[in-house]
This record gives sequence, C-alpha cells and structure tokens, in this order.
Amino acid sequence: MLYPTNVTDAQWQMLEKLIPETKRKRKYPIRHIVNGLFYLIKTGCQWRMLPNDFPKWQLVYYYFRKWEGEELIDQINQALIEERRVKQGRQRQPSVVIADCQTVKTTMLGGIRGYDGNKKINGQIGRAHV
Repeated sequence: MLYPTNVTDAQWQMLEKLIPETKRKRKYPIRHIVNGLFYLIKTGCQWRMLPNDFPKWQLVYYYFRKWEGEELIDQINQALIEERRVKQGRQRQPSVVIADCQTVKTTMLGGIRGYDGNKKINGQIGRAHV
C-alpha cells in the first residue's frame, strides 16, 4: 500500500520511539495504523471511507481516540514539525510567536467585554490564538 501520505522510513524511526509498547500481539503493524491516520488527516475522508489497504477504520479510530486522550497525537505532530525545521536548516523551536486576537460585537450579555480602539467598537474579546 503505497500512498503519498505514508510515513517515510526516517519519519517512522523517529515516531516509533513515541508510541508506547504493548504486551498484546497486534494483528496489524502499528505503522499501518499511523499511515491510516495520516491518510485520513490529509484527505479529510470519512472514517468509514478509509481504503481497504489500511486496517479497518474502527481500529484506526480506536487508536486515534486513545492517542488523542494521551496527547500522543500532539507529540507526533510536534516531532514532525521539529524534524522539518531542522531539515530546512532552522532551529528546532521557533524564536518568534505571532498572537492574533479579535474583538466581536455582542449583545449586552456576554463574557469578557472591552473596547477595541483600532476598530472603535465595544465587544467581547476573543481568546488569543498562538
């Protein structure tokens, strides 16, 4: 099963270290499950539309939910971002962050309110997205 979304051997060597070992015997290699997750993320297809080349969608979904709860998905994402930055000759971690915040007009009821001097409106202040 060759898909452009499959992890490379180099990526797999790095990711394999992050995935906890289990004592139970697996029917499918964990790399196939990771490839299924990457396929879903990249294509945006429905879980039930996962091609038959991958493990059953229910199994891939099970690991997604399990790893999401353990924050392993975030760790995998961070590891891949850092690897790409290093390959590009950049530092592993960014040195600058740009924060974006917006003010939205609201009714008299609402949460945190404030005045946006730039937009010259009163409104609810949204959370910063980093």
